[in-house]
Amino acid sequence: MRVYLDNNATTKMDPKVLEAMMPFLTEEYGNAFSMHTFGRETGMAVSESREKIATLLKVKTEEIIFTASGTESDNIAVRGVAKAYKNRGNHIITSSIEHPAIKNTFKDLEQDGYKVTFVPVDENGVVNVKALEEAITPETILISIMHANNEVGTIEPIKEIAEIAKKNRILLHVDAVQTVGKIEVYPKELGADLLTFSAHKFHGPKGIAGLYVRQGVRVARTITGGGQEKKLRPGTTNTPAVVGMAKALEIACENMSEEIKREEELRDYFEAEVLKRVPEVVVNAKSVERLPGTSSITFKYLEGESILLSLSYLGVAVSSGSACSSDELQASHVLLGMGIEPEFAHGTIRFSLGKYNTKEEMDYTVEQVVKVIEKLRMLSPLWNEYKK
Repeated sequence: MRVYLDNNATTKMDPKVLEAMMPFLTEEYGNAFSMHTFGRETGMAVSESREKIATLLKVKTEEIIFTASGTESDNIAVRGVAKAYKNRGNHIITSSIEHPAIKNTFKDLEQDGYKVTFVPVDENGVVNVKALEEAITPETILISIMHANNEVGTIEPIKEIAEIAKKNRILLHVDAVQTVGKIEVYPKELGADLLTFSAHKFHGPKGIAGLYVRQGVRVARTITGGGQEKKLRPGTTNTPAVVGMAKALEIACENMSEEIKREEELRDYFEAEVLKRVPEVVVNAKSVERLPGTSSITFKYLEGESILLSLSYLGVAVSSGSACSSDELQASHVLLGMGIEPEFAHGTIRFSLGKYNTKEEMDYTVEQVVKVIEKLRMLSPLWNEYKK
């Protein structure tokens, strides 16, 4: 059996999404900005898709910008706001557990003279709102906080942070790549001024993402070129992918409450079985609101890479952290930020479920996890020292 439990990294595309895309991969191939009939046909499809996405997110059609990835959306939002509002100040705030797309962009901006505050989180990965508020200065122009953490699934108190931002006339960017299409996300209700999302996280195509920019928010150009996407993201429109993202989000929103419940039940069942059958394990962020399909489990006295590769050999795909930084052998900055000791952080595995996972797959995974942990601990000097 092959089991895919790395849905926070990417998801299998829904066949209905591919079906919606196919005409624009074959017969309807005109450039959406061309004035002839070929272009008008594809241009209409892009406009309808933008309108559909805006409706599903309860925002205005003109507030949706198409990009090629969540990382690109994050960069356009953060760099664009920093550049546009530099005359007002040069201080920006984020959390210590952000995705590399935000974390590394902020570190890069530090090299350009911006002052950055990385706000700490508690043991569950929840942003310290009091510390965030205390970090605000007259020079603060932007706060960027993720809606849900990609590694442990913790859902952040965005509405509370938004109230603080609004009170201090500071713009708020929300990286919602892990939440749009998985739970209800409405930028205006959250209080976000800018919000990032990406199709391949909710069973849409790769290479297409979106950025919500509230009307009235200034975003300076970070890429120069043509006039597409309000000049914020110039380049030929990827019509098939735009159509696919709109279809994927439509499907995701149709039965969202039922799917949330189903994934939560599978996740909770899986965690209960692992806790019952494997000693010295910790489920991270278990006591707070999490993404329904995310389970981060620390297996003490082991290396995560060994667990990951052993499970992969048995047909189970999991992750030891973010796919965007998985080539780094250092402990996860998210887990370290939560106060988990480095030796235990190294032994943490993320199991992320999606709509195609079944109870049969979870039973199979539990069996393989039990076997793998038992075998690896027999070879672990740290485990043997602990057992003495």
